[in-house]
Amino acid sequence: MAKYLLLKHYRGAPAPANDVPMEQWTPEEISAHVQYMRDFADRLVKTGEYVDGQALAPEGTWVRYDGEGRPPVTDGPFAETKDLIAGWTMIDVDSHERALELAGELSAAPGAGGRPIHEWLELRPLYPASPTAPECHAGG
Repeated sequence: MAKYLLLKHYRGAPAPANDVPMEQWTPEEISAHVQYMRDFADRLVKTGEYVDGQALAPEGTWVRYDGEGRPPVTDGPFAETKDLIAGWTMIDVDSHERALELAGELSAAPGAGGRPIHEWLELRPLYPASPTAPECHAGG
């Protein structure tokens, strides 16, 4: 089994086919979208492939260590960043091909007019449980 993150982006990814921003959807369209995602997760719970998932607010703060005894440095959020994550789903699957298949299914969640969004999702594998030193590093 291998774990993958399916990342939904507020912006930065290529535009989806049904490119109507969620703030322009009707309450019914939003409900249908959320229900699709719940049904997707429920189905993966039954197959043992679902790990966790959450929606994320667009607001956030960047934090950095600034030395012993000093408060952390904060800034942001940097709203112009292309990496503004809207939410994530973690799956645990037998193969990369299965991860691709599930990402494709999640991409078909309904949007405006009840039509599938066909949004681009970022599929990211997690490192194995014990990465080697060159694989595991602090960003910078």
